[in-house]
Amino acid sequence: MSNDGVADTRRLIARPQDPMDAYGPPSNFLEIDVYDPQIVGTGRNKHTTYEVRMKTNLPIFKLKDSCVRRRYSDFEWLKNELERDSKIVVPPLPGKAVIRLMPFRGDDGIFDESFIEERRAGLELFINRIAGHPLAQNERCLHMFLQEEVIDRNYIPGKV
Repeated sequence: MSNDGVADTRRLIARPQDPMDAYGPPSNFLEIDVYDPQIVGTGRNKHTTYEVRMKTNLPIFKLKDSCVRRRYSDFEWLKNELERDSKIVVPPLPGKAVIRLMPFRGDDGIFDESFIEERRAGLELFINRIAGHPLAQNERCLHMFLQEEVIDRNYIPGKV
């Protein structure tokens, strides 16, 4: 029987893995954590802020380690900017808490610990999905959101 036209299915000879391959730093990584929720302000100006920490070795980001404080409306701003200016499908944010804003509830509404934790986890999932997208990584608004202390809402949209 002839071997013409038949694929060679023998196993490739793999080289042994050395400890640097197994335990060395990953070739590319992007880690974003949303943590340390804090309630700030009083009365109608009371809101929750979250620490957003990013660590990366991706060359597209000018800072390899950054930490900024953001509130829910900042995440909404980022989502709106990406939907307006980029070609990516932007994942949803955790929902607005309209029912929790109603008076005469038996809990702390949007300042209830379980709600804050649920929202924190949703925001972390949202920002990691966006930042992990190669096209989103080129957007100036994402870099500003992750790496600059103050968001310049009058910035000129574009690529980094």
